[in-house]
Amino acid sequence: MVTKKSKLVEIKTKQTSDSVVDFINSVNDVQKRNDSFVLLELMKSLSKEEPKMWGKSLIGFGNKRYKSPKTGREVDWLLIGFSPRKANLSLYLMLDIKAIGEDLKKLGKHKTGVGCLYISNLEDVDLKVLKRLIREALIKGKRQ
Repeated sequence: MVTKKSKLVEIKTKQTSDSVVDFINSVNDVQKRNDSFVLLELMKSLSKEEPKMWGKSLIGFGNKRYKSPKTGREVDWLLIGFSPRKANLSLYLMLDIKAIGEDLKKLGKHKTGVGCLYISNLEDVDLKVLKRLIREALIKGKRQ
């Protein structure tokens, strides 16, 4: 049996020392800025990690080396995070969307992508369900 060698890949989005609070304060949309501060405190309390900027617009908690089972490639990435984008709040939860389908039905207004959850604003979702999804993402991320 041949095992694939690990290959650490440099990605463009890296952890920086930029100020998370300054970044959130620079968000023009007042609702997104307020929701970002709520998400910041929520993710900080659930993860027990200090927030860090990843690139110019992504706020992450924790650091994890992920390895692709297919290619053996590895990347350093956050456990959970979010970014206040122009169209929505993008939450990076690294969850199997199919496995959390029941929770998503209860969440409220949202869209999904591969490992991402898109929310227009926090008023549109059930925060108890969102907390459960964030906790699940943290548990899964720490196990991998």
